[in-house]
Amino acid sequence: MRLTTWNVNSVKARLPRLLDWLAEVRPDVVCLQETKCPAEAFPVAEVGALGYAVAAHGDGRWNGVALLSRVGFDDVTRGFPGEPGFAEDGVPRPEARAIGATCGGLRVWSVYAPNGRAVDSPHYAYKLDWFAALRDALASEIAAGPLVVCGDYNVAPTDTDVWDPALFVGSTHVTPAERQALADLRDLGLLDVVPTPMKGPHPYTYWDYRAGMFHKNMGMRIDLVYAAADVAAHVRSAYVDREARKGKAPSDHAPIVIDLES
Repeated sequence: MRLTTWNVNSVKARLPRLLDWLAEVRPDVVCLQETKCPAEAFPVAEVGALGYAVAAHGDGRWNGVALLSRVGFDDVTRGFPGEPGFAEDGVPRPEARAIGATCGGLRVWSVYAPNGRAVDSPHYAYKLDWFAALRDALASEIAAGPLVVCGDYNVAPTDTDVWDPALFVGSTHVTPAERQALADLRDLGLLDVVPTPMKGPHPYTYWDYRAGMFHKNMGMRIDLVYAAADVAAHVRSAYVDREARKGKAPSDHAPIVIDLES
């Protein structure tokens, strides 16, 4: 099975690139994040022409997740039990940040963690609450069978996963509490499948659009593949497809491609 994950930063804006990439890379299962598309408006026909079934979860704002599969879907779950919402005007509203399904016998989740914005922001507290609820939900999932949780976690696991750690001191994405949230997920029995970089020593997956940061390789590794041990043992290869970050109107993230032995 070829499994991929990609924050596309708007599936509508990136659709021609996505379709070309699907046709070239031919993944069996695709986890997408930041689709920015209502579920009912997802381009099902376009990706369906390439042989993919679609399960989408989105409300058309800045979030949204989806799964594409050429090996079928079972038990599609939009959101997870206990998932918190961000309180706008004092009313917590769950966001479209997680979708799971069983694809060819493998339980796959596509997740898009909250950004957190600033450490003193209510968005940061929401982010930590969201991770805690995700951990609780995955505790039962990991006991049920082969599991992989892919997506944009909006956390760099270590200082080596950011291009200049000194610049990030005091910022979100690198705080001890966020990194502890990732450690808590790994403590469930999930392993970090670290991909091979296409350039330089670090497998960055995100580069800001500004100031030529991509060409200077000033990036971060915030897109992660967390797999149960029985899945991680079957990883034949994993790499960051940096080529997909190049060219006209790219996403600011590159996809990760994972090949699993049967």
